[in-house]
Amino acid sequence: MIKMDKDKKIALTDKAITGVVQALANSLKDGNDFIKPQAYVTENFFEGTGEFLKKPAKKARWSLGYANINLTPLDYAKRNYYMGGYISPDNKFQNLIEEVVDDMQGRAIAIDDGSGRGVSVFCTIDCIGTTNADIRVIRRKFKEKFEKLFPDKAIASVNVCSTHTHSCVDTEGIWTDFPGKLIRNFRKNRKGKGVLERGADEQYMRFLCDGVSDTLIKAVADMCEGELYIAQKDITEDYFSNRNRPSAPSIVTDMTRLTFKPDNKEKTPTMIVNLPAHPDCAGLPVSDEEGSGRRLSGDYVHYMGEIINKAGYNFMFFNGAICAIYMEREKSNDGIQFEHRYEQSARFGREVGRMALSLTKSLNEIKKDKILYNEKEIVSDMALSAQFGGKYTLWCEGWEPVKEKKVKPLLNIRIAEVKIPINNPVMALAGKLKLANFKVITEGKNKYSVYSEIGYIEFGEELKVAMVPGEFCCDLLTGGASLFADGAVSHKDFGYPSVREIFGEDTIAFGLANDAIGYIVPDNDYTMGDPANHYHELVSLGNETGSSVMKGFMDMAKKLEISD
Repeated sequence: MIKMDKDKKIALTDKAITGVVQALANSLKDGNDFIKPQAYVTENFFEGTGEFLKKPAKKARWSLGYANINLTPLDYAKRNYYMGGYISPDNKFQNLIEEVVDDMQGRAIAIDDGSGRGVSVFCTIDCIGTTNADIRVIRRKFKEKFEKLFPDKAIASVNVCSTHTHSCVDTEGIWTDFPGKLIRNFRKNRKGKGVLERGADEQYMRFLCDGVSDTLIKAVADMCEGELYIAQKDITEDYFSNRNRPSAPSIVTDMTRLTFKPDNKEKTPTMIVNLPAHPDCAGLPVSDEEGSGRRLSGDYVHYMGEIINKAGYNFMFFNGAICAIYMEREKSNDGIQFEHRYEQSARFGREVGRMALSLTKSLNEIKKDKILYNEKEIVSDMALSAQFGGKYTLWCEGWEPVKEKKVKPLLNIRIAEVKIPINNPVMALAGKLKLANFKVITEGKNKYSVYSEIGYIEFGEELKVAMVPGEFCCDLLTGGASLFADGAVSHKDFGYPSVREIFGEDTIAFGLANDAIGYIVPDNDYTMGDPANHYHELVSLGNETGSSVMKGFMDMAKKLEISD
């Protein structure tokens, strides 16, 4: 028997999978929300702060406001709600939420640099993802309320991000009653009769859009002047796992913290944290005995916020470049065997929450703080770890603080639309069956695309941020191995610069920002023929997604006259 060359096997598998799914997609009619290019109209879009300033305006001060909302459905015990994030035979392809262990939250900030260019608002939702179509509904509702309540203010940008937790209500619709909806919509499409069901629960999405827009308004109303500070620390690979994309080994292990300290000492300070790791495990069971494990939870983000709130801060969170990057729980769990997976998320979240609070503190200062260093809890954890044969690790052992810098009151933001071809037949099929809420552009027979958004932010001279509309491959941020022929499945170079080559070597990412288009991987490392090492491609718009996003960033940098 002749052993087939690995590359040839991958190529043949890719061709077979693509061909079968493409044929199935081609057999279906375009949906009612498929439109011609000339019919596409940009609505409820905010470009940003306009002119990029080089220095703060005269007498400029930071202003920031905060608000949050509990988005957990109150009637979850009476109506069916589904978790977004898992489709598996283990749960019979059903993700019905059976229990609520903590809150599904939306956290919002409104921020202004005093330059007169308008207020920018951000909300991060505990969910698997929020599509641009739903975000534009939130923007419309926010704008209507804003113009009535704040006639003397201007809006610079309205940004909605997702934490990407896999254990909150399905806000995209892909995971909601998946087999039933798939069969019903397939039949309706083929017969050309009946209205296709939207994936996400429409009643819940109305509640979410109303609630998030209200929360953004509350953040604007809460604004006050103060100072903004930044601290960044490498918390090491001990807390991250590059789990399932061996061709893309990059991991950003920095924790970035922005802290707003209001002039009014009666106001609560706000801590904004960026950490690039999937919140993916809370809703899963530990063992067969536990049952389905379908529990609603904000995952580690919730417990990170719990600790930061306890220390006297509002908490805001942004995820990062998280394609294949997960939280590594070994060190925080210390070998302890838990009854429920959310308990692992809780330990990880509380530990990284303590780190966020301690970035600028010495070990001696940490040990004097009972929230950061609880001796009774430590002794108990040591005993529990030993009981399970684990080795207890103290998160702050050998801790070295970093210095905090004041951020100049200068906020530059630019948002741009990017057109991305849909050349993954899986996603074309999903679009025709209305498994998620996207406006699809019909370019020709079986040729489709979508409009998404990218963004770039400068917080003074101290922090640069690329906002990306999905799960961004870290190599595209840092310039890692899969961008080059030696590391890519195609044995070809990507041919485009990384984000850090475009905007600067310290640029970080806010992931799943203003859209949720799935995985964003380099074109040259895209294949459907190796699911074990490239499963991300199954949930990607296609093999031009990476280049479409990077071309957008290159064009943005050129217009802004940015060169690193």
